[in-house]
Amino acid sequence: MSDILDIHNVNKTFGGLRALSDIHLQIEEGTIHAIIGPNGAGKSTLLNCCIGRLVPDTGTVTFNGQSMIGLQPWDINHAGMVRVFQTPEIFPDLPLLQNVMIPALAKRDGTFCFNPLRSLAGEKTIYKEAMTALADVGLDQLCNQHAGSISRGDKRRLELAMGLIQHPKLLLLDEPTAGMSRHDTNRTIELLQKIKERGMTKVIIEHDMHVVFSLADQISVLAQGQIIETGTPEEIKNSAKVKEAYLGEADNA
Repeated sequence: MSDILDIHNVNKTFGGLRALSDIHLQIEEGTIHAIIGPNGAGKSTLLNCCIGRLVPDTGTVTFNGQSMIGLQPWDINHAGMVRVFQTPEIFPDLPLLQNVMIPALAKRDGTFCFNPLRSLAGEKTIYKEAMTALADVGLDQLCNQHAGSISRGDKRRLELAMGLIQHPKLLLLDEPTAGMSRHDTNRTIELLQKIKERGMTKVIIEHDMHVVFSLADQISVLAQGQIIETGTPEEIKNSAKVKEAYLGEADNA
């Protein structure tokens, strides 16, 4: 398989703080690649550099053979790279069903080219897709409930459905199980494993090692803005460097 995302020599500073230092990372198409590391290691900053919310000071981000540097976030989204955020970005005053339909319409028609109030009623195909996406994440029974009224864990699953309905080539997930019970976490793991069988590539930032080792084909460990190790789950489990930088700290927490 080829690499769908190639991050080369990416650096990012904020004032005098170096958030990312000489990041080199390749994501193989069709895989699940986890990025782990302590709080403040630069994980979310790295994703923001990929989706155009931040511009690296140096380096390149190449997705599906195209440079992402200088593109706007909506252009990167339309190219097929979709991010699910750590803090859910939803429409709290709209029902779950409309929350899922809107990104599908935006993907099809262009971000600024549709009126949701006019467009949603007649969109039978997208309606069915949205209901399927909600069923995939276990929220179809809440389809008419306003998104602002559901639990934090359900909001995470709602945003996952909003990402999935866009049929991305690469899905970036920032702590997808945060705020979920163990039961809901395991359901999310099963869902992400099912999506993997469809061939969708995913990058996951996650602190829950149960999630990471259940899903990841490859793991990269980020510490103090640098990738200190990349390998299979077994290699990462057995790495003394990783245990010292991250896993060991977690065991002692």
